Amino acid sequence: MKLKTARYVIILIIILAVLMIIGASIGAASLPITSVVKIISSKIPILKNFINMQGIDLQDIKIILDIRLPRVLMAVLVGIALSSSGVIFQGIFRNPMADPYILGVSAGAAFGATIGLIFAKGTKLLNFSLTSIFAFAGAIGVTFLIYNISKVKGKISVITLLLSGVALSSLLSSLISLMMIFKTHDLAKVYFWIMGGLSSASWANLMVIAPTIIIIIIVSYFFMTDLNILSLGEERASQLGVQTEKVKKILLILASFIAAAAVSVSGIIGFVGLITPHIMRLIVGPDHKILYPTATISGGIVMLFSDTIARMILTPREIPVGIITSIIGVPFFMYLLLKSKKQVF
Repeated sequence: MKLKTARYVIILIIILAVLMIIGASIGAASLPITSVVKIISSKIPILKNFINMQGIDLQDIKIILDIRLPRVLMAVLVGIALSSSGVIFQGIFRNPMADPYILGVSAGAAFGATIGLIFAKGTKLLNFSLTSIFAFAGAIGVTFLIYNISKVKGKISVITLLLSGVALSSLLSSLISLMMIFKTHDLAKVYFWIMGGLSSASWANLMVIAPTIIIIIIVSYFFMTDLNILSLGEERASQLGVQTEKVKKILLILASFIAAAAVSVSGIIGFVGLITPHIMRLIVGPDHKILYPTATISGGIVMLFSDTIARMILTPREIPVGIITSIIGVPFFMYLLLKSKKQVF
């Protein structure tokens, strides 16, 4: 890792660590930051022997370790997943408006989750809810469907991909609404899932989903040089020895799996994968070797910040975090549309 990249990454990790501690201290029962630091540090092998836990209530320890810390970590994990997939999608299609939400991945997850919530509620497989499994399957299925629709003479058409993503998202939304009409007693659960949230975060879910997301993110990083070359244009990339269609297919699969894994546990959380890569591109530049790790960490920061706000606004109640990210993301998306209007028209 280059010195410049390492410097950005270290700064972002420090910001993320501070925000994690603050996020863990905020809730219906507000806890001192010093207590949060002690409780978390007491579980770190190197530090636990130096931590004095006297005076810290057992109830506070339970709140931090069993409720808030899993949620904080899940927020970070979902954020880095959505942002990293956003970087890849935008790089593949050379379009700043590409992200899992726009391309229909999230709609596929919502459709799968709705089926799971209505027809397989409460059922688990390997300690993982069938709702999340159905959501994952729906996201992957829609991705491959859109990919095949968008292929023109063996190549992916960006315009067709974006349009088919929007069209399929609309169709799936209609089907979800239809199922909700016939199953009105499940309306609240489905609606809350579609809005996106992390209230169901647990250590069990983290243990299942974290390895998948982290491994795929690491594997994807090794394709960032190819993604840089692809940004020069497919013809130029082919001349430089990049197997453009093969690389695009691999990256599309990896990004779709990352996004599907994230939305399967969090519901639909839009625009994190859209705004974070674009903001970091303005700060660190277009080099994906720098952009990918910095945008990935920044996604965790954005997501954790949004989830903390969602928990604070109506304490002790909470609102779906997807509402917060949409309020932030929609104006930014409109800005991108206006900025690219000359190219579109």
